Amino acid sequence: MPTQFGTPTLSNSADAKSIRIVISSDAIDLSWHHCGTTSDFISEFFSKACHPGIDANDAHHSINYLINEILENAIKFRYMDDIVITGSLEMNSFEICITNTVNSDTAERFQEVLAELLSRDPGELLLEKIEQNAMDMSSGGSGLGLLTLMNDYDARLGWAFDKVPEQSQVRLATVAALTLS
Repeated sequence: MPTQFGTPTLSNSADAKSIRIVISSDAIDLSWHHCGTTSDFISEFFSKACHPGIDANDAHHSINYLINEILENAIKFRYMDDIVITGSLEMNSFEICITNTVNSDTAERFQEVLAELLSRDPGELLLEKIEQNAMDMSSGGSGLGLLTLMNDYDARLGWAFDKVPEQSQVRLATVAALTLS
């Protein structure tokens, strides 16, 4: 049974405009700094498919920021294995699920960060984290990107951690949704 934080479920139907990209573990000679190209491609794909009445430029920016933050984490903390990106757009509902594998220590630390992030008001915690980071530039792993998504983009986020049997790895699914306007 996976350990869940937030709401790691998707609700767009099978008729939604969708895309699936697999970043093979064999060919990853990229760092998290290179996620912008993938995020830009996906956000361009979906912003061109927006329904009339949705600001395509705003959709492009919001989708790009969302994917970039989540994909950076997937690449930064991955433990071998493929990274799978599945996105969909139905009416004004954009959803993305990024799955990757992490080692059990990374999963445990990330769950502690998520427990803190989800236990407080994201706006208050975002300000606290910005102040802490300003005071201690070496602090990391604070969740600023995720807090920004929750506070500034009103993103609905969820995570499911599923231990790989008889191994020290955990399969992580990160789900995010935006309501585009």
